[in-house]
Amino acid sequence: MRRITSRLALLAALLLAGCAADSHSSLPAFMRAKEAAPSPPESPPDVPLLVRKNLDMIFVATTQPRELEASIARRADESDAWTACVRAQIISASGAPLRRQTYRLTIKQNEIIDRRRAGSGDDCMSQKYNAVLASK
Repeated sequence: MRRITSRLALLAALLLAGCAADSHSSLPAFMRAKEAAPSPPESPPDVPLLVRKNLDMIFVATTQPRELEASIARRADESDAWTACVRAQIISASGAPLRRQTYRLTIKQNEIIDRRRAGSGDDCMSQKYNAVLASK
């Protein structure tokens, strides 16, 4: 009887002290710590809305971007961020039209965290683009 009581006291002390066993322990299932459920995947961002809200961050305001187009967001391979491409016809500081400029956006938690000119490795040339309508 004394032996059972001491084992129960030891087990209670371990549990009360926060030493609960992990999911790989040899303790019975009801005594093991529960594994955390994976967080639900982030839904794809609304790229046209982000482009409209952050137009001055993507393109210099003096370039007067027009004919805006954006690709759909794709999950970035190396992280939990999203990538999208945006392009527009812009003008130079002197007012002369320039060729269409394309930028690669990195989006995380519905915010643009990085923007850079699209390069050959960004896969922006093969993307399908949709017009970004002006906000109403």
